[in-house]
Amino acid sequence: MTRLVTFGETALRITPPGRERLETATDVRLRADGTESNVAVAASRLGTPSVWISKLPDTPLGKRVQSELHEHGLDTDVVWAEADAGRQGLSFHEMARSPREDVAIQDRGDVAAATVTPGELPMTKITSADAVFVSGSTMALSPNAADTVEAILRAAGGTRVLDLDFDPGLWSADRARRAFEGLLDAVDVLIANEEDAKTIFERSGNPREIIHSIASEGGFDEVVITRSERGAIAVDDNILHEVDAIETELVDAAGQHDAFVGGFLHRHLADASTEDALRHGLAAAAITRTIPGPMTTMSAGEVERLAAAAADDGRGH
Repeated sequence: MTRLVTFGETALRITPPGRERLETATDVRLRADGTESNVAVAASRLGTPSVWISKLPDTPLGKRVQSELHEHGLDTDVVWAEADAGRQGLSFHEMARSPREDVAIQDRGDVAAATVTPGELPMTKITSADAVFVSGSTMALSPNAADTVEAILRAAGGTRVLDLDFDPGLWSADRARRAFEGLLDAVDVLIANEEDAKTIFERSGNPREIIHSIASEGGFDEVVITRSERGAIAVDDNILHEVDAIETELVDAAGQHDAFVGGFLHRHLADASTEDALRHGLAAAAITRTIPGPMTTMSAGEVERLAAAAADDGRGH
């Protein structure tokens, strides 16, 4: 039985090797990259039966996305769109070193996933799953995509999880706030990185105060905020849980937040404690930081060992 269902768009991420510029690169790397598919891959690798649902163009690029997800062992349920009914989304990324800044260019207009409707989706899988995960980056594609995300959350029979996943390259903060306002009452677990939480909820100051205010005002069962090198915090039943990050050498930061979410949900669905779920999420993120590309190739064993070591070190309170 599928325990986790994720729904959303997956783009093809185009990146020059090393620290080359997009302007001058002659070779590029091509990888699938979508918040929901990345989360599903991470959870699946850790042992949680997961499926990614989406709409892709029936083109070589759309098939490229599905084939890469299958290579990671992820189950998919795809609605195939005619080639002239929606294109494959692309994202271009240039990895830089200081004083240069990373560059991200989103080319996600008129994608197939922006046209998907609830009637095209396998709603039985959504209603029977233990948890359903969606994110703001898919909602940003079109009003239709945002409506479909809301319909999925309201139809879900299990835990309903939303990641704010705010990308200013896809939509404005004001538009995102308006879209989120109409569906937050259908969310059980809210996840965000610290900057997204501050931007969307217009908060500033102490992250512990911020997460408490978001949790109490939103009426969520649980709120989780990742804090990059400072770890992660969560609030459930008005209790604050905090776990320190696990230090690793940084190879590529892409995908670390998604790996955290996959690791967190893996343990959350196993009825583990909040601290245990946070530790597994942070262990998954730490390993993913050492791997090039946005989609993790971590193993369950190495995450378990790292999470256990973190517990022995007393990370979490």
